[in-house]
Amino acid sequence: MKKERRQPSESFLVAALLAVSGGVLDAYTYLCRGGVFANAETGNIVLLGIRLARREWSAALSYLVPIFAFALGVLAAEMIKSRRLYKAGRFHWRHFTLGAEMAVLILVSFIPLGDADGAVNALVAFVCAMQVEAFRKVQGHAFATTMCTGNLRSGTEALYAGALRRDKVLLKKGAYYYAVISFFIVGAAIGTALSALFPQQTVLGAVGFQAAAFVAMILREKE
Repeated sequence: MKKERRQPSESFLVAALLAVSGGVLDAYTYLCRGGVFANAETGNIVLLGIRLARREWSAALSYLVPIFAFALGVLAAEMIKSRRLYKAGRFHWRHFTLGAEMAVLILVSFIPLGDADGAVNALVAFVCAMQVEAFRKVQGHAFATTMCTGNLRSGTEALYAGALRRDKVLLKKGAYYYAVISFFIVGAAIGTALSALFPQQTVLGAVGFQAAAFVAMILREKE
C-alpha cells in the first residue's frame, strides 16, 4: 500500500517551531502591550458582550477591532491559498502566508510601546489568524499553533482512548498534542525573557522561529 505523502507543513518540526512562535507572541502582547492575549479571540468576545450589556459603547468598540482583525487574517490566508501562488517555483502557498506574517511582525517591532498598543494587538491577532488558518495539522492530526485549549482537549482524549484500548497510535497522537503544548510553554518563557531585555523588539523572537519553520518546509520539500 502506497504511503500517503504529507505536506512539509505537517511535520512535527514545523509544528514545534510555530508553537514556540505562538508562545512568544502571547507573552509579548500580555507583558509588553497592555496585558492582553491577542492569539485567540474568545476573551475579547466575552468582554465585548460585557461592555455591550453595560452600554459602554466606546469600550465595546475597542474589543471589536482585534476580533475584526482576526477575521481578516483568516480571509487573507484563504485569499493567498486561492491565488495558488505557490505554483510559481518551489514555494507552497503556506510559504507566502508565513512570509506575510513575518513582514507584519517586523513592522510591529518598529511601533513604540504605549499609545499604539491597541493597533499592535490587532496586527498580532491578524497574524495569528493567518497562522491558525494555514497550519492546521501535525502528522495528519488537527492542531493549533497559537492557542492550546483545543490541543489540550484532543491530546487528553487521545491519551485516554489509547490507554483504554492499549492503542499505540492513539497514545502517540496524544503525545504529539502535549509536545506542541510544551513547545508553546517554551515560547512563552522565551518571550518573557526577551521582554525583560528588549520589550519593543520581543516580537522579533517570534519572527525568528517563523523563519526557521519557513526554511524547514523548504528543506522537507526537497527531501
